[in-house]
Amino acid sequence: MINNAHGIEIGGLLGAARLAGARILEVYGREFEIEYKGDDSPLTEADKKSNQAIMAFLEREYPGVPVISEENQQVPYSERRSWERFWLVDPLDGTKEFIKRNGEFTVNIALVEHGRPVVGVVYHPVNDIVYLGVESSGAWKLSGNSMPREIKGGAHYMELTKIKVVASRSHSGPEVTAFVEDIERRGKEVDFLSAGSSLKLCLVAEASADVYPRFGPTMEWDTCAAHAVVSAAGKQVLDMVTREPLSYNKPELLNPFFIVE
Repeated sequence: MINNAHGIEIGGLLGAARLAGARILEVYGREFEIEYKGDDSPLTEADKKSNQAIMAFLEREYPGVPVISEENQQVPYSERRSWERFWLVDPLDGTKEFIKRNGEFTVNIALVEHGRPVVGVVYHPVNDIVYLGVESSGAWKLSGNSMPREIKGGAHYMELTKIKVVASRSHSGPEVTAFVEDIERRGKEVDFLSAGSSLKLCLVAEASADVYPRFGPTMEWDTCAAHAVVSAAGKQVLDMVTREPLSYNKPELLNPFFIVE
């Protein structure tokens, strides 16, 4: 596994993600209060503690690189439009899964260069699993203390006769049903997988799933780190309409509907 890329010491970055995950699990193991932000999305002490751990690491190790985090005050586009390189962070992706205590939440840290995710770490604290993607180098999965295993996506889903479709545990809907029905009309057999947070993208990256269509709203920090993993594993995260890769640091940080294939 690569140790340094794009000026980033990968071991330190993985350590920061694991520390943030430990802070989350401290809260996960006891009772906690739930707040609601202006958009009615939930916020917990775990989101805040994870963000504090990640921000402390990034400010200490990479003081010249700006950060967009879901839990920070958002920087206006007039300021960040000139950023050629920045961190994009979701300290706790899947807060609803965290609240439901189903374990399917992640820590997401990505480095973006010229609108493209070039390094991404997705950490699944409950199972102590890390997904790492580095542009032009590869993608790896680290389980506990075992050796890193390189991962690669499988064949394009429409080349298969049996297709594993992964969708959101919290945000599935009629569009996903229509997507599956369209595949079945083409004579394909479909297995339906459900998962939370950015784990859905990682399942495609490691070929545990074949395609992930997303018709619900997501923000850039929800997808960026896992997008790096997907791309490094040889798959794509594409705008559902334009068929172009998702880009980052847009005037509005909302993603379009997309497909991971």
